[in-house]
Amino acid sequence: MRLLRPLIILAGLVVLWQATVSLLALPHYILPAPARVAAAWWDRSESILHHASVTGAEILLGLALGATLGCLSALVLASYRPARRWLMPVLVVSQSIPVFALAPILVLWLGYGMGSKVAMATLIIYFPVTAAFLDGLRRTEPGWLDLARTMGASRSAILLHLRIPAALPALASGIRVATAIAPIGAVVGEWVGSSAGLGFMMLHANARMQVDVMFAALFTLGVMAVSLYYAVDAALRRFVSWQAETDPSRDHNDARSFPQ
Repeated sequence: MRLLRPLIILAGLVVLWQATVSLLALPHYILPAPARVAAAWWDRSESILHHASVTGAEILLGLALGATLGCLSALVLASYRPARRWLMPVLVVSQSIPVFALAPILVLWLGYGMGSKVAMATLIIYFPVTAAFLDGLRRTEPGWLDLARTMGASRSAILLHLRIPAALPALASGIRVATAIAPIGAVVGEWVGSSAGLGFMMLHANARMQVDVMFAALFTLGVMAVSLYYAVDAALRRFVSWQAETDPSRDHNDARSFPQ
């Protein structure tokens, strides 16, 4: 049923899409029918897959770099209080600047190739990972820390064997958020300036009023983003398999059965 549910949802969306086009009699240059988009995808499948491989590489590289830099930054901020006082305001200010405003600058500095798109994805991913991991490192159970200090554990041992394992669930949440927003940086960078990628393909299809091709590229990007999220989520579940999950709906049922 877990595998069948996404197919049922997708089929329902396609039926709703087709019904909207048919009932409102929308022209194909406003909203093409699903069959027209499927035909466009099939006719240009080789080109779409090529551009998808470029965008996918940009997303994966940005996710890897952003997560790595975020983890290292969180460890530095959690371990050294002076670094937290000086660097945390810089991180907040850097995130207050819209990513759309940074895209032309990065393209100017790093060129139209893959580097500027990876940098964009890294910037978007970096802060959620840093903030989530830092919050987890700062919220270690005080009783565990007191017990470790009583037993003579060093500061590095406490960090390695206590604070980092306790912060892994928070880090996993940050990586999930970063995975969901990772495609934004790559696609925005491709819109600003690029020679390949799904964003580049969508931009050129829009300029030529090839709306069916634009929808085909958008559908491919959506499938890539959803697949990446579920793959990362499955890996993280295995990575923090010791973390117990609770079902909120069971709390309501248990509360009704609890004796007053």
